[in-house]
Amino acid sequence: MATPEPIARLISHVILDLDGTLLNTDCVVSQVLKPFLVKNGKKWDSKKAHKLVGKTPYEAAAVVLEDYGLPYSTEEFLSMLTPMFNEQWCNIKALPGANRLIKHLKSNGVPAALASNSPGSNIEAKISCHQGWKESFSAIVGGDEVEKGKPSPDMPGVAAGKAAGMHVIAVPSVPKRTAEFSSADEVINSLLDVMPEKWGLRPFSDWIDDTLPIEPWFIGGPVIKGFGRGSKVLGIPTANLPAENFSDVLSEHTSGVYFGWAGLSTRGIYKMVMSIGWNPYFDNTEKTIEPWLLHDFGEDFYGEELRLVIVGYIRPEANFPSLESLIERIHEDARIAEKALNLPLYAKYTDSPYLRNSLKEDNSANGNQSVIDSK
Repeated sequence: MATPEPIARLISHVILDLDGTLLNTDCVVSQVLKPFLVKNGKKWDSKKAHKLVGKTPYEAAAVVLEDYGLPYSTEEFLSMLTPMFNEQWCNIKALPGANRLIKHLKSNGVPAALASNSPGSNIEAKISCHQGWKESFSAIVGGDEVEKGKPSPDMPGVAAGKAAGMHVIAVPSVPKRTAEFSSADEVINSLLDVMPEKWGLRPFSDWIDDTLPIEPWFIGGPVIKGFGRGSKVLGIPTANLPAENFSDVLSEHTSGVYFGWAGLSTRGIYKMVMSIGWNPYFDNTEKTIEPWLLHDFGEDFYGEELRLVIVGYIRPEANFPSLESLIERIHEDARIAEKALNLPLYAKYTDSPYLRNSLKEDNSANGNQSVIDSK
């Protein structure tokens, strides 16, 4: 993560991008395009998705037509796709940290504006589905209101922002492409990693013991064999889950290190620290999860049902100068999670029906008693 230079003046206002920064628009794009391409004898290629990022609808349509060799004009293609997208705008979820940042700016009297390459009508439809968003922006500018969209100076983006003498934070929506934003003052993994105090603004006050409470989310499945990186390379026995079973859920959450509670159907409930990262084996187009249950089992438990309740965030995904420094940081993450999960704020989730029901179902069949390991 780039470290910003000390600011020379206080920040007077903030301009935010919408698609891929505040909203998980990419997920809806793939949901609309996949079936359309199938009907036309084509198959969606996630490796090409990055070409659509930051484009106006017209530009994005032209890219899709060329990449997949579709027999339509740009106008014909847009006339077919636009109604499909219009039906989905209210299904776009806010990206991690978006609501938190918008509320923080508003509550601290920092004027915020929205600048997007999307047409104004699309922006209106998208943000109207998120309570309080429209009222939080003092100005909203769409791509159809300027002569040229990003990266033209008409529409503030990284290049245009720097050219105008602004401080710019880049939040890449495409993984492993931070080098493309080298002109930004800071490049961060997600809005969860924004530190307003670096820019002369009031800091967030919701971090607790080096952890950030988040809205809990739930995933589970049978434990499978992974690539062996955790136990063989790092000496850390992770319990792998079939990520393809909940890829839509993972698309809603940024890569990084999280923690929470793990329920093994035949054993009990345990503390857990978990990493979400982009899988290099799939050209960084798919996410993987690696939960580390903070308990010495002494044996493998492949095939057992594992359920996770993720309740907090620790840090973004990062590169390390050596294997030793990576291992040291992972163990520090575990220590942070161990301590934090003793707090009532997090400990209460051991009573989650999602965990408890799994244990009850298995234990009633086998006559076992569930165990909570909260050391």
